[in-house]
Amino acid sequence: MSNTPHELAAEFPEHVALMRHLKETDGHFARLFETYHEVNGIIHRAETDIEPADDFHVVELRKKRMQVKDEIYGMLVRHEPEADTPAV
Repeated sequence: MSNTPHELAAEFPEHVALMRHLKETDGHFARLFETYHEVNGIIHRAETDIEPADDFHVVELRKKRMQVKDEIYGMLVRHEPEADTPAV
């Protein structure tokens, strides 16, 4: 079992400023961010035996974390400025 925390700032270091902005301006993103943080904390506590959980439950939580992380990433890349867009 891994006990790496998987914090979003470490997962997407190039998007830290954008995540901060979206947390403040986008309610849906803020809820996703909070959900990810909560699920990630439960997984971390289970993996480090602070609050042990059965393997099935941990696997389901990991799936939920991945689904939320994928949605967060999708929102981050949609809000990135286009690199190929010519300046006006």
